[in-house]
Amino acid sequence: MTTDEAMEILNMINEMYPKFNLTKRKAKILIPSLKQMDYTGVLKNLSAHVMHQLYPPMLSEIAAYRQENEKDSSLTEIEKWEEEAKQVTPEMKKHFQSKFEKLLQQKGWN
Repeated sequence: MTTDEAMEILNMINEMYPKFNLTKRKAKILIPSLKQMDYTGVLKNLSAHVMHQLYPPMLSEIAAYRQENEKDSSLTEIEKWEEEAKQVTPEMKKHFQSKFEKLLQQKGWN
């Protein structure tokens, strides 16, 4: 979400809930958190909140994050680990396995 979109969300909350009393200080605190969120998702959650609640929302109540970016990031990291694992030689794997088994025996976990 952009700064302008975050301000738009805060202005909507302020219009729907006059007791929210949006100030520059409040905006300065809330905008960085809003910028990490998905604008469309937050807007949808805010609309649902307005329909059922008499009080202004906390950011956690209207928060929405893009799932695809998190999944892409995790998949990229897993793919990186798999590539690194392919570079480990069979001899090195055997050596690690041997060390691991000795450690288990020392700890009495065999």
